[in-house]
Amino acid sequence: MIEIIPAIDIIGGKCVRLSQGDYDKCKVYSEKPVDVAKEFADNGIKKLHLIDLDGAKSNEPQNLDLLNAIVTETGMKVEFGGGLKSKWSIRRAFDNGAEKAICGSIAFTEPTVFSYWLDCFGPDVLTLGADMKDGKIAVKGWSSYVERNFDEFIKIFLQDGLKNVIITDIDRDGMLEGPSIELYEGISAKFPRLNITASGGVGSMEDIMALDKAGLHSVIVGKAIYEEKIKLSDIVDYYKDAR
Repeated sequence: MIEIIPAIDIIGGKCVRLSQGDYDKCKVYSEKPVDVAKEFADNGIKKLHLIDLDGAKSNEPQNLDLLNAIVTETGMKVEFGGGLKSKWSIRRAFDNGAEKAICGSIAFTEPTVFSYWLDCFGPDVLTLGADMKDGKIAVKGWSSYVERNFDEFIKIFLQDGLKNVIITDIDRDGMLEGPSIELYEGISAKFPRLNITASGGVGSMEDIMALDKAGLHSVIVGKAIYEEKIKLSDIVDYYKDAR
């Protein structure tokens, strides 16, 4: 059964969502991200996707205090990303309670560095974050693209033990228009050993069920929850019905 992972994105200590990764299209949903995380935990949700957008912009985590507070006050397992550009910053994320660290752009601009980190930290706790548009990998806040294709990188990283990858469809991110099922099915067929997490476009429980049917490992849900397209009770009921 697919794992449903709610998302919290942080800017200036607030819980926000962007549309297609555009910082100029930022909507604040809560001044208190810890309270949002508590509500998730109170509804029986065990895992959280936490992104430090300030860190992503400054190339160094800026909201590790919130990571620490969320883990301490909720006991949730948190996968954390945003500004993890050095071995030291990854270590700091783990020291502040992250269960997994997400590395994005640097894996594609400096793949040997990411391979080294896979060896240092292990593939169980280091996750690859791949942001894609029209089959190309976007980096540096989606401002540019790398020349090598996704498959080439994955083949290299699989040799280094890679297990987990989050794939975001940029065009669908924050748009609530449905996920790119074909994209995920195609990658799953080529790389069946990967645990693929879908991100971008989810706007209903039907979208989640479609991803589950397609065999996806997990799905990140953000704006759909905040806009009440998906209620937390829907997620709870989905798990109950699957038992």
